[in-house]
Amino acid sequence: MLKNIKESYQHSYFLYLKLIIAGIIIGFIVGIIDTIFGRGLIWIGDIRKEYLYYFVPFLALAGLLIVFIYQKFAGKTGKGMGLIFEVGHGTEKEIPLRLVPILTVATWITHLFGGSAGREGVAVQLGATFSHRFNKYFNFPDKSKVFLVTGMAAGFGGLFQTPIAALFFGLEVLALGNLQLYALLPAVVAAFTASWTSSFLGLEKFTHIVNTTLSITPTMFVKFAILGIIFGFAGNLFVYLQSFLKKFAAEKIKNPYYRIFIIGIFLSIILLLLHEGRYTGLGTNLIENSFLGKPIFGYDWILKLLLTTWTLAAGFQGGEVTPLFSIGASLGVVIAIFFGLPIEFVAAAGYISVFGSATNTLLAPIFIGGEVFGFNNLPFFVIIVIFAYLVNRKISTYGLQKNYFEEIE
Repeated sequence: MLKNIKESYQHSYFLYLKLIIAGIIIGFIVGIIDTIFGRGLIWIGDIRKEYLYYFVPFLALAGLLIVFIYQKFAGKTGKGMGLIFEVGHGTEKEIPLRLVPILTVATWITHLFGGSAGREGVAVQLGATFSHRFNKYFNFPDKSKVFLVTGMAAGFGGLFQTPIAALFFGLEVLALGNLQLYALLPAVVAAFTASWTSSFLGLEKFTHIVNTTLSITPTMFVKFAILGIIFGFAGNLFVYLQSFLKKFAAEKIKNPYYRIFIIGIFLSIILLLLHEGRYTGLGTNLIENSFLGKPIFGYDWILKLLLTTWTLAAGFQGGEVTPLFSIGASLGVVIAIFFGLPIEFVAAAGYISVFGSATNTLLAPIFIGGEVFGFNNLPFFVIIVIFAYLVNRKISTYGLQKNYFEEIE
């Protein structure tokens, strides 16, 4: 009996050691991939800004190239984040490696020609695709989910260099209300390793410490709650429009080539007319303006929201998170005056809360707030993010996210 117990413990320790080593390898490789992808996006964004009228007018033609690439080479990888969630829920078993070059190139094309899209979805998919290969070296229950979550955490952590937030994003995004704690060990190792790797290789990290002298009084609690509800509605508006526009565009223009070409022409015109490309790309310009005291217009957040949802509905590639950050930050600047709160603080709260509401994540946005804006603000962020999260937990920008609360009702 004692011998069996001892062997059981030895087996557990050996498995933990293997998972730690796997987490280090995954984090290191994914950190390198994130750096190549992220620095490529920065370089492409700089080129687009300098030669705006050489690229943005041809967004529709770039869209045709993206559709051709996906029709010709993608296969089931064309499902994007949907495929990652299908593997996580056990309805699919494999993530083809070709997802990495196809998605990377398609996203670079989208950004070069001015599409309003993000980048995190790409990093998460790249991380999950690579880490999923480690299944064959292990034999324990739920190993597929373990390495999927590990790769997602590494992808997010390497790109944004917020490893704690990345860990919880990976743990909570697959299923609303159910943390995937079985992946805790390799995920935390991979998230930190990926973050350190991309930082060492020179990938930029956005950090802006917000110093406040606020305290949680009953009046302040109510203000925080109202802010959270407003940001929650903004996040849900993004999700509703994204879902509606995808269905609407697919029904009205069934051919994907016609669809992306027609919407691409419309987007090119609008993106050039509206402040000459202000709403192209990731939206980091709006984030910078929000925290450096540069001009933010009252309509910036809604225009970025509309143009991002249309870009993704047309079939252009990219993520949603960075645009959500920019939507939340610019909305925060606009409404801060009505609450008598510091502009930078409300912008930071919007940055994390709109993201949390749209993705149905609670812990990840709270820790993004700490890692990006300073952990001294964490008590305030907790209240705001909770109320944003509670606005509507039935929808998500990730359509295949499981809702654990619905399953137990």
